[in-house]
Amino acid sequence: MFTVTKRIEISGAHQLSLPYESKCHRLHGHNWIVIIKCQSETLDENGMVVDFTKVKEVVNRLDHASINEVINEGRTDPPINPTAENIAFWLCQRIPHCVEVSVQESEGNVAIYAK
Repeated sequence: MFTVTKRIEISGAHQLSLPYESKCHRLHGHNWIVIIKCQSETLDENGMVVDFTKVKEVVNRLDHASINEVINEGRTDPPINPTAENIAFWLCQRIPHCVEVSVQESEGNVAIYAK
């Protein structure tokens, strides 16, 4: 099994919809640390699990952006609440061979999605 990881720091804003009083209802930003883990039994024609550039392209869609808008682009269903957990899931769905995403929104607050 081949495993690659990519760590990327981004800045982005989000606003949460919660059924209780929270300061996170207001638009606010974080300096996020995202760690992507991809695995494959085989390598592609270039000798890679996935090109790190492809991983970076997906994650950078959230950089200096309104994360609410990016993860809900084109949706007709109820909007996705941009929690760290949902952001991790959203990223993993879009990155080839992704098996795990860690999203740190602030020191000590980390969400992990693993397949």
